[in-house]
Amino acid sequence: MHNFIPMIAIKFLADTSFDTLYEAWQDAFSEYEKTWTKDEMIRSQRRRGYSAELSFGAFDGESLVSFICNCRGVFGGVSTIYDSGTGTIKSYRGQGLTARVFWESLPYLRLSGAQQYLLEVLQHNAAAVKVYTNAGFNVTRELNYFVGEAADVKPAARTLPEGLRLHGVGLDNLETVSAMWDFEPSWQNGIECIQRNPGDFLMVGVSEGERLVGYGIIEPETGDVPQIAVNKVFRRRGVGNAIYCELLKLCRSQTVKVINTDVKCAGVTSFFECMGMPLRGRQYEMMLRW
Repeated sequence: MHNFIPMIAIKFLADTSFDTLYEAWQDAFSEYEKTWTKDEMIRSQRRRGYSAELSFGAFDGESLVSFICNCRGVFGGVSTIYDSGTGTIKSYRGQGLTARVFWESLPYLRLSGAQQYLLEVLQHNAAAVKVYTNAGFNVTRELNYFVGEAADVKPAARTLPEGLRLHGVGLDNLETVSAMWDFEPSWQNGIECIQRNPGDFLMVGVSEGERLVGYGIIEPETGDVPQIAVNKVFRRRGVGNAIYCELLKLCRSQTVKVINTDVKCAGVTSFFECMGMPLRGRQYEMMLRW
């Protein structure tokens, strides 16, 4: 049994201003190494598909003290709810509010037509992992994340083999690239999320004639690289290196990051370490199906 506090009310966030949500977010994540600016939070939540109508908060009077931000989309071909941020402000922690918001919101999420609930959680956040495991979530995979100072990431210069050319690519080519993948991109890196805000991203590729054999995508303002892949036949020929060098030239952020690569893909991990991108940690991807 959870020790729920009777004076706390659980409500949809549909009638809550973004400023109120951002204020609670800043308090809840103030101890993190880096927190979002308001513009970064707007950009990030818009990319992920934030739905205030499917998000919930715990309110003490008019004050938002705990929240779960949810998104709606398709993952693995299935209609999905995605948790894009769960937190409780510091002065209200230890009172079971996250669990209460989750349990009271779950029936509404099931009625939404979605068939599953997806989230990512830092592996070292043992308390959160326990909450989700107890709620019935299962770990679907482990994910690495890499973060580096853009000035320190210096891939070795390599010349592309004759017949290959590096060039800009339109995002409309995204529907054709999945054959190059070693793993399904995580929610925030998926095609659906990128296409929500195509103006935020730039894509470069390497082609042999008219055939695209490798590509990479960057969000220049944040330094986030959501996708990079090379056709298996063209690997170990400097294609990935050339693409990543070009992405770094487009980066307007002091940091560059690659979030959520599959731990099982040792080649991907080795590639980014060779690029000078330090491995900063791991997450669990977790799923609740109903």
